[in-house]
Amino acid sequence: MVTVKGFFLLLSLPLLSQLLPLHANGISSNTTSCPVKERRALWKLKAGLKDPYGWLSSWTGRDCCEWVGVSCDNDMGRVVKLDLRGSDICDVVDDDDNAPESAPEDYKPLCLSGHVSPSLLALKHLTYLDLSHNNFQGNPIPSFIGSLKRLTYLNLSQASFGGLVPPQLGNLSNLHYLDLSSEFSSHQALRVSDLNWLSGLSSLNYLNLGGVNLRKGSARWPEYVNMLPSLMELHLVECQLSEFPKSLSSANFTSLSVLDLSFNNFNSTIPRWVFNITTLLELTLEVSELEGSIPAFAEGALCGLQKLDLFLNNLTGNIREVAVGLSGCNNSSLETLDLSCNNFNGPLPDSLGLHKYLRVLQLSVNSIWGPIPSSLGNLSRLVEMDLSANNMNGTIPESIGQLSKLTTLALARNSWEGIVTESHLLNLKELESLSLSSYRASSLKFRFTRGWVPDFNLSSIEIKNCQLGSDFPKWLKNQKKLSSMTLSGAAISGTVPDWLWELSRQLGILDLSQNRIVGKLPRFLDFGFEATVNLASNRLEGSFPFWLNVRELSLKNNLVSGPIPANVDHHMSGLDYLDVAYNLLTGDLPSSVSKLKNLVYLDLSNNALSGDIYAGWAVMPKLKILDLSENNFSGHIPCQMCSLLPSLEWLKLSTNNISGKLPSCSLNCTGLSTLDLGKNRLHGLIPRWTEESLNKLSELILQSNSFSGRIPEQLCNSLNLHVLDLTNNNLFGSIPKCFGNMSGMKLLGMEFSDTPTFLTNSEVHIYYSGSLELNMKGRPMEYFELIPLVKMIDLSRNKLSGEIPPEISNLSALKTLNLSNNKLMGSIPGKISRLKQLETLDLSFNRLSGQIPPGMSSMTFLNSLNLSYNNLDGEIPRGNQFTTFNPSSFEGNPGLCGFPLSRNCSTPTGLDAQDQDDEDKGNEEDDHGELWFYTSIVLGFLVGFWSVCGTLVIKSSWRQAYFRFADKMKDKLYLAVQLKTAWLRRNWENRT
Repeated sequence: MVTVKGFFLLLSLPLLSQLLPLHANGISSNTTSCPVKERRALWKLKAGLKDPYGWLSSWTGRDCCEWVGVSCDNDMGRVVKLDLRGSDICDVVDDDDNAPESAPEDYKPLCLSGHVSPSLLALKHLTYLDLSHNNFQGNPIPSFIGSLKRLTYLNLSQASFGGLVPPQLGNLSNLHYLDLSSEFSSHQALRVSDLNWLSGLSSLNYLNLGGVNLRKGSARWPEYVNMLPSLMELHLVECQLSEFPKSLSSANFTSLSVLDLSFNNFNSTIPRWVFNITTLLELTLEVSELEGSIPAFAEGALCGLQKLDLFLNNLTGNIREVAVGLSGCNNSSLETLDLSCNNFNGPLPDSLGLHKYLRVLQLSVNSIWGPIPSSLGNLSRLVEMDLSANNMNGTIPESIGQLSKLTTLALARNSWEGIVTESHLLNLKELESLSLSSYRASSLKFRFTRGWVPDFNLSSIEIKNCQLGSDFPKWLKNQKKLSSMTLSGAAISGTVPDWLWELSRQLGILDLSQNRIVGKLPRFLDFGFEATVNLASNRLEGSFPFWLNVRELSLKNNLVSGPIPANVDHHMSGLDYLDVAYNLLTGDLPSSVSKLKNLVYLDLSNNALSGDIYAGWAVMPKLKILDLSENNFSGHIPCQMCSLLPSLEWLKLSTNNISGKLPSCSLNCTGLSTLDLGKNRLHGLIPRWTEESLNKLSELILQSNSFSGRIPEQLCNSLNLHVLDLTNNNLFGSIPKCFGNMSGMKLLGMEFSDTPTFLTNSEVHIYYSGSLELNMKGRPMEYFELIPLVKMIDLSRNKLSGEIPPEISNLSALKTLNLSNNKLMGSIPGKISRLKQLETLDLSFNRLSGQIPPGMSSMTFLNSLNLSYNNLDGEIPRGNQFTTFNPSSFEGNPGLCGFPLSRNCSTPTGLDAQDQDDEDKGNEEDDHGELWFYTSIVLGFLVGFWSVCGTLVIKSSWRQAYFRFADKMKDKLYLAVQLKTAWLRRNWENRT
């Protein structure tokens, strides 16, 4: 009977064989040649394979046991092992000739392709088959492999097999080791129709399906894996799994020690049953879209766990709770703890210092706060510690200096304070990488004794926003292995010492930006291969340098002067990033710049360059970002611009003297997202875009030119346009109603699909934030990395007429709308109150009439409003933001009244109402007095009339006397008039 010890030894044999060299040397201890049938089977296999370097040339002669990659048993000479594992370099095989592209001349890798012959079925005793790291060019895995019933080891990983995984592999009941992993990004990826076939692999100890598309088996993958009672390692990396069941009916993972489910799309919490697998030694769940908190598990439940890797998820919770679950062990086995790039918070617990076997502690990019516990100084085996990019504060404890095995110490991007002395680094003799910075500028100071020489020998140092001192640290002179040096914002002044320039040949990164360094730049330097050099924001002077082997160079904001050399392409041909903005460069832009074929980013803005902007340019196939603004360039924008710059995404030529019309053919750059031609002398119509190029456009700035004509309605079709600045031109006509269709103005944040590539471009390592000058809130403001958050339409200072289209209220994410200084008429659309995100609204100096829509008081984000100099009337809305605006926002509108203007409206409210009521009462009393006055007149007339006339009617003698008196008075009046007339006539005749 096989003992328990012997049984486990038997199970471990396949794993042990993997650890041993798998490239058989073809020597077998048997003295019997292999059977003829098996030899012929191998020859047929060779015939179906392509072997460009002749690795199978030894497959001749009678004894196949002597052949490369073939091993036989010692008794009968039967083939039991076939190890044809290729080389890693085989991944770059050229499909035309099957020869590796990048192999050195004296290196001949094993790299097979072609077809696997079914003659392998003749190898009846084959237990070990390894065809990994070859290139079978998408051919399917042969289904006949499922008939090799004696197989215990099958490795087909990284062999470029494609198509469906044959379910016949489920017939290999003796299989202990199965590896079908591949790069999922390959177009030749493997896939499964289901996972039922796994249930037949009852003896399996190791399963790796990394990169195999398991989408169709995603829902039930734990159920099938649970049928493998002997499984010790499970690797399902990048398998497109989306289901992570919260519970299992029965967990049978009694042997599982390694579980790796990284790079999947779970979008769920980590189920509790995962932490109930007490046999786990390694748990890796990197980049799997996990969220929520880690389920609570009993203290001491995972004392055997050696590795916990949850890198780059969206996990939350207090870091202390995680630490408690890992504590409570008399003898913790934890060696690796990686919780970086999540949302854990809280202070680091002292219990972390109890994991005496811990070698890797990665907690970067979280929200951990508080100081570093001094107990971490007890982790004597710690090799890597990364606490960068958190909210940690306080002083750095000197106990860190006791970590004698430490090779990497990363404490950058926190809020440290205090003083760092040599005591903090005293025993770090193995230290190779040091990273330290503080968000609190100048709060962290370095103070080393003069002449101090550290015991370590760094290869990388990164110190930012700290006070290193006025001089360069002299102790760095003894760091002979340095390949990366970053001393940015370190308050360094004076000149660069000669010994540092002499290190240039070994440096791959040199960053001395944002200091107060003076002196002259060396004209010639030879850096390490593809170096990144950042000397921005200093006071360095001199001419444009010739520095060999520099890939990325930033001399921004210095005193570099003179012309750009005409032969810059000969000396710096490897440049892909060049920033010499804010300097004193003069002269023309030489055509040699366009011969830098690897250039991705070019910023020469804010200099004194002049001449024709595109004179003699050649094609720059990789250039994505071009900023030549704030110079004196002239000339025209050529029609062939997009063919010269086919990869262009960001073009900024503002504030120059560029003239002429803007041809439509110059706007056919299919990747252009930002176009800034403001403050030039361009004229004519705004041209049309192709549909493809318009869909990419995010920011269009044509301000302060002389463009005329109507605003092209084609702009309404843009999917991503969120900054439209056409201010200060000669545009006329109405505002297109279709503006309400602009998708980019309806999406908050960076949700629009075409985020400019430079924001995430891995090719550019010196970060480019971009900058655009936009008129916001009545003044110019410069925007950098927040550009994608800006949603703006500025059509001010044109000759636009007609009404404001109500459809503009559909732009729900719009933050700035400026239509001032035009000839707009009509009323302000009532629906404008739908623009809840609007912060700035300027409709001044138009001919708008009617009332201000009352609903505008609900626009609570509105903090800048200008409706002055229109024909608006009525009461100004009250409440919310309208209580904060100045009278100048409404001046020049005679019909407006109410706060903040001094003119009260006809129906006031509040304190004025009482005074008005008193006035109304007085007016009412006056009205009653007038009524009685006129009534008394009428009554008096009636009484007087009838008192006289009534008497004359009734008494005849009085009536006769009255009329005789009237006749006598009439005669006297007639006689007096006649006498007077005769006298006047005589006097007139005497005078003549």
